[in-house]
Amino acid sequence: MRGYIYLFLFFLSFQLSGQSFERTKGLSYETIPDISYINSDYVQADEYMTERCKLDLYYPTNKEGFPTVVFFHGGGLSNGSKYIPDPLLDQGIAVATVNYRLSPKIKNPAFTEDAAASVAWVFKNIEKYGGDSSLIFVCGHSAGAYLANMVGMDKKWLKEYGIDANQLAGIIPFSGNVITHFTIRKEKGIPGTQAIVDEFAPVFHVRPDAPPLILITGDRELEILGRYEENAYMARMMKVVGHKQTYLYELDGFNHGAMVEPACHILLNHLTELVNAR
Repeated sequence: MRGYIYLFLFFLSFQLSGQSFERTKGLSYETIPDISYINSDYVQADEYMTERCKLDLYYPTNKEGFPTVVFFHGGGLSNGSKYIPDPLLDQGIAVATVNYRLSPKIKNPAFTEDAAASVAWVFKNIEKYGGDSSLIFVCGHSAGAYLANMVGMDKKWLKEYGIDANQLAGIIPFSGNVITHFTIRKEKGIPGTQAIVDEFAPVFHVRPDAPPLILITGDRELEILGRYEENAYMARMMKVVGHKQTYLYELDGFNHGAMVEPACHILLNHLTELVNAR
């Protein structure tokens, strides 16, 4: 994959103009900020949860049946805030960008619980805004990619809300941990260089029936903490168990932070293919 992925992205930017989700003309968009996704039937909210457990919903107002990308920000599970990567704007899709509680104010698995609650909110509400609840994709960068992986791969998180994770249309993490996240290891006094695979590692939950999985990282020589190698192992193990729609991309020349924008183009390309295949 290395050596031609940059050229792939160069030509992809032109190919997208012929796909369904080019920067669409004639559509208008609205953003509803700071929607609380806390469900009082499941949890009693405290002050910090009320502050952080919110999402912004950006969606086309004059289109029906659009897909939705749920996007989790990065920041090592200890900082960061919701935002929408620019390439996802004006594409005829909705984006739900999510804040979640952060370490050290809370401990594992609160961040994953929040991620699952936000995805459940989208499943239960997106059709009110014109979206298609069968076309929900989970995505994120870095720590946010870890959360997307966990919610999509370990079915127990969405099961809490009566949702089968296989209802997701795709899992598209940008440079995410697939071993147990380093912040969770730090909580346990485990060094960042010591790899752990337990129930809080996405790779622990490899299964053949998972939704399509598109793994994207930056250049292995510019990435952090062996991030490409982790994702390559995840891709291999998914194929070993018989998963038929696992894809792995390494973005030559892009470091951990800079890989987000080109990764969005890969997301849009796969989203188009998956939607059109239905």
